[in-house]
Amino acid sequence: MRFIDLHQDVAFSSHNVDVINVSDQSSIVSLRRLGDVLVFASIFPHVYTWDERVAEQSTNYKFPSQSSAPMLPLLLEQVKFYDFLGRSQGIKLVRRCEDLDNTGLKFLISIEGTDALTDPNDLYILKDLGLRCIGLTWNYDTKFAASCMSRKDYGLTGYGEDVVDLCNQLNMIVDVAHASKRTVIDVCARSKKPVICSHGNASMVTKHIRNLDDEEIEAICRTGGVIGLTAIPQTMSSHPKLEDFLRHAEYIGNSFGWKHVSIGTDFLGLSHGNVPAGFESIRKLGDLEKLLAGHAEEVMWQNSLRVIRDILDP
Repeated sequence: MRFIDLHQDVAFSSHNVDVINVSDQSSIVSLRRLGDVLVFASIFPHVYTWDERVAEQSTNYKFPSQSSAPMLPLLLEQVKFYDFLGRSQGIKLVRRCEDLDNTGLKFLISIEGTDALTDPNDLYILKDLGLRCIGLTWNYDTKFAASCMSRKDYGLTGYGEDVVDLCNQLNMIVDVAHASKRTVIDVCARSKKPVICSHGNASMVTKHIRNLDDEEIEAICRTGGVIGLTAIPQTMSSHPKLEDFLRHAEYIGNSFGWKHVSIGTDFLGLSHGNVPAGFESIRKLGDLEKLLAGHAEEVMWQNSLRVIRDILDP
């Protein structure tokens, strides 16, 4: 099987579980068994906290039950963890297009949110550390962009424009998952290269604060980018199951073009047991492949690969 997953929280989950051997949603062992696999391995440099944001997230987002705060030292620790996996597990860390030609398990390091960054020039350092995908926001507003949880959607700031410009210059992928609507529109208008939403679904299929409306989907598609359909249960349906992937895929594919449909599971970022029926782990990927039928190869491999090559190539 050939498969690209645009978002898994491998490093963050490694703080609590054995992501190499036995974690339930995904693991190095289970990914390696799939065949030729590329995972956008996320850095999420946060610690859980209890503060006033808990009530807001519980009301508006329905998970997690705790809040969190960004920490730069955690960013560095998670980078070191991926470097360790490369050395100890033989995982190829993708830094240039030629690395994509390696068969087997590959990681492309991404970051979820710019909360821990000081200014746009931090991207030079992040690229030297091996990162190749920048997610502008998580659930908090930053000096760079408004998030989907924003009380006032101010979109992309001047600093945020600099981040997009630098990503284009440095051949790094821009990810608008978790971003506000105005941020998505601003990023897509600013970027000269394809933009991705690494993990999100269509709001016309399921209304949810994390999902993309038609204007956002169209903006991403105009850049030549892709939307990674996700296994976050609340974004799929009121009774989430594997078949919901097909509903979201068909809506985006038939309305905007199948070349823009990809997969971003968010496995290892979902709380224990909070998974769609029939797609509880990466081991059920074969069932999703059958469900996608004639579109499986493009959705699970070709579309994301096209975008990665378009951007990583200088």
